[in-house]
Amino acid sequence: MSSSALRAASSSRPPHAPPAHRTPHTYRYLHATAPSHFASRPPKTRDRGPKSNEDTQTDFGALDVLRNTVAPASSIDACTNDGFALNNNMKIGGSGIMLVGGEVFRWRPWLKEGEGEGEGTAGEGGLGEITLKGRLKNEKGQWHVDNGAWGVLELVWPKPDLLIIGTGGQVTPISPTVRRYLNDLGIRLEISDTRNASAQFNLLATERGVQQVAAALIPMGWREGHGLS
Repeated sequence: MSSSALRAASSSRPPHAPPAHRTPHTYRYLHATAPSHFASRPPKTRDRGPKSNEDTQTDFGALDVLRNTVAPASSIDACTNDGFALNNNMKIGGSGIMLVGGEVFRWRPWLKEGEGEGEGTAGEGGLGEITLKGRLKNEKGQWHVDNGAWGVLELVWPKPDLLIIGTGGQVTPISPTVRRYLNDLGIRLEISDTRNASAQFNLLATERGVQQVAAALIPMGWREGHGLS
């Protein structure tokens, strides 16, 4: 290739683009605290003026629709590590409780069939050999009890619409077998830890009545494999 051809080829190349114009950087300083001249001044006085006597004021006490409703005798005043204190001044220790139809039953669902357990309502004593150790979880870690533990719910009529289960100090999901068994009895379930389950029972039993709301509660101090301390 001749030198003239090389010059022609080189002249056909586009010239180099001029360097882009760079805008100088602008820096802004960020302060975490506002300048003192932007801060609001403290009020000169805390006086809110004279008390209003208008009739349009809202009486928030009147909005409490349950203020004049008497709590049921089976409502729970306190949850202890090994039992419960009820509104009727009854104290139950070493056992769970089942609240059905306004009655209070001692409830030890960790006992298996053939093991000693007192019978009758808590007011009748429910005497018998007391076993405070056992297990309430299956191999999957789900809360599971035998069907015989729900004997009261099989006999009572009409059956409660809702059963609140308190699984102890922590919430534990119940096994599908237990849920299916109770649902087949026509009973809906609500699962919670015992403290919140007790508060929920107190509210709903006061609002809807003890015939529609029942509870089955394990003491707060229950420890799997160790029982009640």
